[in-house]
Order: sequence, then structure tokens, then C-alpha cells
Amino acid sequence: MKYIEHFTALRYIYRVPKSEEVVMSSSMKSRLPLLLIFAFLIVLIAYIQWPEAEVQQKRHQRVVPVKVTETKVAEFKDVIAAIGSARANEQVLITSKQADLVEEVAFQDGDIVEQGAILVKLNNQEERAKVKELEANLAESVSQLNRYQDLLKKKATSTSQVDEQEAKTKAIAAQLASAKTQLNDLIIKAPFDGVLGFREISVGAYVKSGDVITSLDDLSIVKVDFSVPERFYTAVIVGQSIEATNSAYKNTVFTGKVTSVDPRIDNATRMVKVRAEIPNQDYRLRAGMLLSINVERSVEQVLQVPESAIIPIEDKHFVFVIVDGKAQRKEVVTGRRKPGIVEVVSGLVDGEPVVIKGALKLRDGTSVSVLENKA
Repeated sequence: MKYIEHFTALRYIYRVPKSEEVVMSSSMKSRLPLLLIFAFLIVLIAYIQWPEAEVQQKRHQRVVPVKVTETKVAEFKDVIAAIGSARANEQVLITSKQADLVEEVAFQDGDIVEQGAILVKLNNQEERAKVKELEANLAESVSQLNRYQDLLKKKATSTSQVDEQEAKTKAIAAQLASAKTQLNDLIIKAPFDGVLGFREISVGAYVKSGDVITSLDDLSIVKVDFSVPERFYTAVIVGQSIEATNSAYKNTVFTGKVTSVDPRIDNATRMVKVRAEIPNQDYRLRAGMLLSINVERSVEQVLQVPESAIIPIEDKHFVFVIVDGKAQRKEVVTGRRKPGIVEVVSGLVDGEPVVIKGALKLRDGTSVSVLENKA
């Protein structure tokens, strides 16, 4: 309205003719759309450019929180991995040699026993009576033999009669030894130190020759058989150290040694069988356990970093190191690997701080804040 009033005032001052006024008004009206479009474009360009500049500014100013660790030279074990099953150093099924009734059971399931410990007694009344009878017969025969020998010295008997009595005495002694053996067979004992299995009989049961009573395992040493590929045949030797783990003991490593290597290679699988022994004085390992085996090939001191620090891009590997509070990307050459650890052949030095968490958010020159690593 102000512009119209002003224009009217000028019109009266300068007395613009009515015809010229109409021409000027129509000219302004024709240019108005162009002016509006031009103004709209300027505002649009400013709207588009302004946020991008602000975002770029914020991007350069952002600080990324990361976790770092220092590279270190540490022991790296080159191992051959395999799977094997544990077995007892000695294992046997306890059976009965004689057929008779069970008179006494002197053990419980899972007992640890020593060599010679009595496990089961069978009914032995008949055998004991026979032993006593033969002992009496032997004593009488020996006494008779002594009398004949005295008479032979006095020339009161013949040599043949003495020889006959001596043979009779020896026969009775042999019968007595056999009877004592049968009597001992009715008392079943542990043949060696070990751990007993489940009891398969009860008092009063009738057992026959060959019936299983229980099992006995010598677990003071555990044997483990495993197979390795043919290409490692020359890398495995007797006396080589091994490490074994089992899912029941997640944080425990059992150590042992290779005791033998099969001289034959399986034609079908191209694998060679290896046997190792693991000391097991505390009986933690049991027969039948599945063991993960690592056979040590060599032990070296190498520069290594956590696997989480490595960023693979195509056929190259990179890490981010921290320099003056900023991230710097470095290309590295990696070597051997084991779970969670990577050998660094070149590209880093000992003690250099590398990013192990938050690296995917980083670019060269990004400011970082180092978080404390909690155990």
C-alpha cells in the first residue's frame, strides 16, 4: 500500500499522463513472474547449500570413541589341529573264571581301587573243604615218606617203595595247588590300580564263567589316538608336545607328548594315525572324552595384533593407529593366524597403538577419544 500511495504522489507531482501510466503498469505486471521465479531459485540454492556445508563442518569436528591396544611381540605357536578320543592307559572287563553264587560284593560304582583289592567273593565252601582235605593228605604222605627214608637208611625197606611214596606225595601236592587255585579264583581281585565302572551283579546272584562283573580303567595316564594329514607326516615325531582341550573344562589345557606314529598311511583317507599320552593323576579326563588336539610344530616370537584390528579391503589389509589423537590408516601384511590373533609381517612396529573397536567409523584424520579397556 505504501508503494501505491508513493506512486500516486509521484504521479500527481510529475503529472504522468494516463496513457503512460497504463503502459508502465502493464510492463511491471509482465516482469513480475520472472522476478518471482528468480527469487525462488536463489532461496532454493541457498537452502540446499547451507545444510551440506554445516554437515561437512560437523563431520570434520566429530570425535569417535574407540578402544585401542598396543602391538606386541609374543610367543606364537605353529600347531597342527586334530580331533581324538581319550582312552584309558589300561582297561579291562572284570569277569568270573568260575560259576557259583555271589557271596560278597566289596565295591561300589566308580570306586578307585588299588591292585589286589578284593572286589567279589563267590561261594567257596566246597573248595575250602577240598583244600583242607588235601592239606591233611599231604601232611600224612610227607610223614609216611619220612619214615620210609629212615627205614631205607637202616636197610629195612627198598628204594622202590621210597620212590613210590615220594611220587604219591608229589601228586597230592599238585592236587593241593590246583585246589588252592580254584579257591583263589572264587575271590575276584583288581588286577591293577584304577577306577571301577558300574556294578553288574548283586549278592546272591549266580554268575557263570565269563560273566561281566564290572569294568576297570587305569586313568593315571590317558592315551589319545588322532589322525593328521599325510603332508604332516615328517612334522610329527615321538616326544613332540601336544595340548588337549575338552568342552567340560573350557579354561583348562592338558599337556602331553607323542608316544608313537603309525608307520602306515591310510590309503583311503591319506591320514596318518598318531598316539599321545597325557598325565591324568587327578582323574579329570575320562575314557571316551572328545579332545581337541594341537600338536606343536614350532614356537616363535612374532609381532601380533588382535584379529578385530584388521580391516580387509579387497586383497589388502589395513589397521588404524592413533597419532596425536587422530586416526591414521596403515596398510599391513599379515601372516599366520590362530583364534583371535594375527601375525603382522610388516607395516607396524612393536608398541604401536592400534584400534580394536570402532574402526569401521573412522577415516584418515578423524579425531578419536580412547576408551578404557576393561578386563
